[in-house]
Amino acid sequence: MRTPGSLRRHITLVGVPIDCVGAPQPGDPPFGTELSPAALREARLARAVGADDAGDLPVRLVGQARDAATGVVGWPSVRSVTSAVRSSVHDLAASGELPFLVGGCCTLLPGALAGARDALGPTGLAYLDGHLDLYDGQTSPTGEPADMPISVVTGNGPAAWCRDVAAPLVGPGELALLGPRDRAEAVAFGSVMPENAGLAAELSPGALRGRGLAAAGLAAAQQLTDRAGRYWVHLDVDVLDERAFPATDYLMPGGLALDELRDLMRPLLGHPGLAGISLGCYNPDKDAGGASAGALVGLLGELLG
Repeated sequence: MRTPGSLRRHITLVGVPIDCVGAPQPGDPPFGTELSPAALREARLARAVGADDAGDLPVRLVGQARDAATGVVGWPSVRSVTSAVRSSVHDLAASGELPFLVGGCCTLLPGALAGARDALGPTGLAYLDGHLDLYDGQTSPTGEPADMPISVVTGNGPAAWCRDVAAPLVGPGELALLGPRDRAEAVAFGSVMPENAGLAAELSPGALRGRGLAAAGLAAAQQLTDRAGRYWVHLDVDVLDERAFPATDYLMPGGLALDELRDLMRPLLGHPGLAGISLGCYNPDKDAGGASAGALVGLLGELLG
């Protein structure tokens, strides 16, 4: 098994063109976050971060029916996406690459973390998102799988999905929830709360500012490597304030500014414990001029290039 210090820093991009918002039918044209890998490729993300581009996985979330057993919309395709992502991340991580998954929506996360665990052993998670994403198939108001990734990786999600990835994928102290601001809404819908699932309390944008963004990022990196040996970083762009990044589906005020996100991520992405990266919820349909893509590529290029 590799140790964190032996991981080469060579990055390989893999596109995961999925969108669970209004899940399309087979044959429908690409839309929403399905377009993200191609748009960021056109904005020269691979060059900015100094990565090879392995192209897109042949995956798609399809179907609008909510599965009776799991409560997940498009469940058969969710299972297929999870398997394909898991296999891709495993192969890259086992060969010493640093996988960078360009989604798509956050449905990709359980497969990504499972693939990293399969190849490298215990792997923590730094989850930068405007939402807690601890819903399950009953409490999610929509049944969208992107409501559930943290519920799945902690073993609190739909049973079949948890079984598919051998959840829980993270144990005590192996998860950092950075930037959520939907606690009141999640409580109203009956979602499990972090403290009721044996997890550390989330750090809201205000709490992150109170600690200092760079200090909070460094503390998370150190905690995750101390507990798990290595960690995955997932960035959902809705951790940003709606004015800072309007090209996403769930706009919310009160999020981070771009420079704050840069300060938070710098120690996370520069630490030798980094095992992989994933990006979710950029919607090119809401970015006609490409300004948001340019800002995102510029940020990631500064941190990884």
